[in-house]
Amino acid sequence: MMMIQNWMVAHATKQQQQLRRLKITTHRVIVATFLFSISFFLFSPKIPRSPTHHQFADLRNLLGVPNTLNVITNFPFLVVGVLGLVLTLEGGFFTISSQAETWAWILFYAGIIGVAFGSVYYHLKPDNNRVLWDTLPMMVAYSSLFSSLVIERIGQRIGLCCMCALLFAAFTCVLYERIYDDIRLCLMFQFILPLAIAAAAFVYPSNYTHARYWFSSIGVYLLAKFEAVSDKKLYRANNYVISGHSLEHLCLALIPFLLSVMLIYRERKLKRLGDVKDQL
Repeated sequence: MMMIQNWMVAHATKQQQQLRRLKITTHRVIVATFLFSISFFLFSPKIPRSPTHHQFADLRNLLGVPNTLNVITNFPFLVVGVLGLVLTLEGGFFTISSQAETWAWILFYAGIIGVAFGSVYYHLKPDNNRVLWDTLPMMVAYSSLFSSLVIERIGQRIGLCCMCALLFAAFTCVLYERIYDDIRLCLMFQFILPLAIAAAAFVYPSNYTHARYWFSSIGVYLLAKFEAVSDKKLYRANNYVISGHSLEHLCLALIPFLLSVMLIYRERKLKRLGDVKDQL
């Protein structure tokens, strides 16, 4: 019996050491990515938004609506965003264990609603003046999603501070692009934050069940980015039924849906005393 106990203690210690090494490695990768991004901003030339950014494959005008499918494929964002916001505010439907988490998820669903309206406004007449209304709500959604992970898995104080800092950074990036016609800060933000979300979901253990939905959402996000860069090729491949950009909208709308399912079905795990002390 004593041998079994010793083996269990040794095994648990080994797992903790492996997790600690993994966290250190992940922190180093994130810091290196951040430093690379700063170097990219400081030493690379200004990058204005290219006019080709607004040239999508599907330009059909159906029922008098310009770029029809690129517009109407934003409707799922509105449905999921409104339902998610209402259920979060209701307080008894989603499994959310702290007020800080509630604030983060409220902001996330508000950002998704903003994506619906902002993207519709942009796609009705795509240009540099309207694109910020498409970009900013998505950056707000990224910020709140990462903050909710930090609040849940690392600590409430650092998560709330992170959320405030990221929101300030999102508005600063968009304002900088608007004033100087330079998309470098927005590119950095949109590159670093999804990477940070994936890293945090992988490295830090969840306090809830059904954490696999985070990884499903990451997979859907990668698929959406593939569809975005393959806009014209996918449009030709399906005989001009739907473009890659419209498919990207549908894929991205699936992410808040998956996370909402997670919030409905997940349950709080029993925490060890040591884990509780680490978050205080």
